[in-house]
Amino acid sequence: MAVNSPIPVAADLLPVPGIELGHAEAGVRKANRKDVLVMKLAPTATVAGVFTQNRFCAAPVQVSKAHLAAADISGEPIRALLINTGNANAGNGEAGLAAANATCEALAELLGCHAAQILPFSTGVILEPLPVERITAGLPQAIGNLQADNWFNAAESIMTTDTQPKAASRRLIIDGKTVTMSGISKGAGMIKPNMATMLSFLATDAKVAQPVLEHMVRQAADRSFNCITIDGDTSTNDSFMLIATGAGELEINSVDSPEYAALATAVTDISQHLAQMIIRDGEGATKFITVTVEQGSNVAECRKIAYSIAHSPLVKTAFFASDPNLGRILAAIGYAGVDDLDVSKLDLYLDDVLATKNGGRNPQYQEADGQRVMKQSEITVRVQLRRGDAAATIWACDLSHDYVSINADYRS
Repeated sequence: MAVNSPIPVAADLLPVPGIELGHAEAGVRKANRKDVLVMKLAPTATVAGVFTQNRFCAAPVQVSKAHLAAADISGEPIRALLINTGNANAGNGEAGLAAANATCEALAELLGCHAAQILPFSTGVILEPLPVERITAGLPQAIGNLQADNWFNAAESIMTTDTQPKAASRRLIIDGKTVTMSGISKGAGMIKPNMATMLSFLATDAKVAQPVLEHMVRQAADRSFNCITIDGDTSTNDSFMLIATGAGELEINSVDSPEYAALATAVTDISQHLAQMIIRDGEGATKFITVTVEQGSNVAECRKIAYSIAHSPLVKTAFFASDPNLGRILAAIGYAGVDDLDVSKLDLYLDDVLATKNGGRNPQYQEADGQRVMKQSEITVRVQLRRGDAAATIWACDLSHDYVSINADYRS
């Protein structure tokens, strides 16, 4: 069960003009589950994305990047996204690329567009052939139930080891114009910041110029999906896509406009919400942990230290055990790679408890205070470096027995 994260209510998820969603039960890996999703876009839509930095990136990642690049040259808009769960189509070489392209061709034929106008995405088991026939056989069913208000079913259709769907919506007024946005994410394991760390698809009805949208998606990813970690593993398939359907009244053509600032803030806000839902639903997670490093020389070193704490198996297992073994946190700070760090100036807090002062144990710190904080389901670790004004925040979870069991049985 996700940590303090209620299941989204379907009725609360807002239709976004200019996008329809349809799902199918294609039996990609298991029968009787939603496992194929089609997101059909209006011709006015612009699409931008960021992808995994894993050098073994999956075939659909390669094809999606190529199709986005082709769209920039040809001017032909992306008309649909095709997502399957149950099979990652990664580690399959040329056969994997052929399979991803075949699914694009099948959907394009049904929608009356070119294959290069389709973006494919896959998630699931690596190193297994993609069952193209099952996916293409499911496409008529997915197209048959295309609906604007299908976000909840869409969120369920991309789950793997997730225990619950992840979705959110926002409606706001910018420059007197109503803007609607909805998004979904999936991810519970193989999560580490290095781009997007999972699959996420976010749509708004604003009209946003392509270069502006590309700037916005990078900015949002850097402040949300690039700030989460479950187990330190960067997936082969991670993708975060931002869609501006152009069906609404708001139009943005410059990153310097106040309208851009307002929309970018909203996009980042909902992206952070979706990213945190992933952490709260981390495989076997029992704790949601916020790691904030303050007063650094620059953001890069703050992130480096925060990641070091959040990635550490020893730190994560201490949180699972509710054990205030703070030496593990100090050790993670020390090996983070900030070579000129003066640890004699460092303060460490657990929530409001000052545990370490000036690089050593706070004389007023009591083990009982640390124990009280560590027993909570939500914990904040705050490190003050006292060497500047920069700060960074990372969201993480603990590491439990269930994480091992889930991943040991993943393919069964």
